[in-house]
Amino acid sequence: MSKYPITAIIPAYNEAHNIVEVLKSVDFCDEVILVDSNSTDNTVELGKPYFDKLLTREYIHSASQKNWAIPQASNEWILLVDADERVTPALKEEIIQLYPNLESNGHVGYWMGRRNFFMGKQVRYSGWKNDKVIRLFRKSKCRYIDKHVHSEIEADGTLGWLNHKLLHYKYVNMDHHVNKLQRYASLQARDFDKKVGKITLFHVVIKPFWGFFKHYIIQLGFLDGFVGFSIAYLRSYGIFMRYVKLWLLRRGID
Repeated sequence: MSKYPITAIIPAYNEAHNIVEVLKSVDFCDEVILVDSNSTDNTVELGKPYFDKLLTREYIHSASQKNWAIPQASNEWILLVDADERVTPALKEEIIQLYPNLESNGHVGYWMGRRNFFMGKQVRYSGWKNDKVIRLFRKSKCRYIDKHVHSEIEADGTLGWLNHKLLHYKYVNMDHHVNKLQRYASLQARDFDKKVGKITLFHVVIKPFWGFFKHYIIQLGFLDGFVGFSIAYLRSYGIFMRYVKLWLLRRGID
């Protein structure tokens, strides 16, 4: 297969169940970098045949990890793919066809949609219908906003759109997902500390209820069946835990 001067960056921590498939999906890039956060499983060993460079750094938060890795790429164009995502053959072909015009069309990055899978089912509603991310971009013109959770690219220039979507496998098992929500809640508490005043029943009752109602009713999560109900419930739980973690943070309690 011909290689294209694009650097694929794959951040990972204990992703042995994902790492081979995600690395295979970016095999058209002439540089593949695995950014490992000191995995304790065999993520690195499994990935060795498929990456060109290994970067290791203790995890602070996602934006920090990505912004640290991006300048170390050899190429100007970056394709950043999380370990639980896959570049489909159709998306790969679209990027390859677009490559000769990347420099001439004026865009510094590209949005792409994601097809999300949860509990073994593709989620078509539940607030994930129009999920999108910027994952193909110029390293000199783009960086992630300094947020602990759900940071997106800040671009110095215009952004285009790709027609084909990433696959996103958000679910490993329920314990893994709940632990991830707990971790995200701890990180979000730091982001929210400066912009949230006194924590009241509004934060721990009304906002979680609204999160459930929004995902399940307004965003048609009920059309996703039991999976949609589970997503709405977990969303509500995540919001509740965000403010519990913030309450604990302000009191110096772990």
